[in-house]
Amino acid sequence: MAHFAQLENNVVTQVIVVANQDILDENGQESEQKGIDFCSNLLGGTWIQTSYNGRIRKNYAGVGYTYDETLDAFIAPKPYNSWLLDEDKAQWKAPVDYPTEEGRYTWNEATLTWDVVNEQL
Repeated sequence: MAHFAQLENNVVTQVIVVANQDILDENGQESEQKGIDFCSNLLGGTWIQTSYNGRIRKNYAGVGYTYDETLDAFIAPKPYNSWLLDEDKAQWKAPVDYPTEEGRYTWNEATLTWDVVNEQL
């Protein structure tokens, strides 16, 4: 099974599964273009392939993700204004590394720090 993301202004609006038989070319090889044509003919719009394992386009597409043509990658919505994009992974990264000390932490945008999550039972 192959997965295709519909784009509107490079923003993912839906992701669908397409049967392998619908993306095979005349030589029996998987073809992204065949899948794009299948999706376009069935539902209209602009489509591009995505994959769960990140083997193409770095991240699996989700609704609300952006497709960056330059990076050829799907990028999740930015979680905080201060976070920066790691272009190699096409993932957002805090301006301060996650703590190496044991424990759970949450990002504090006001102080630009990782705060310890106090767990009480």
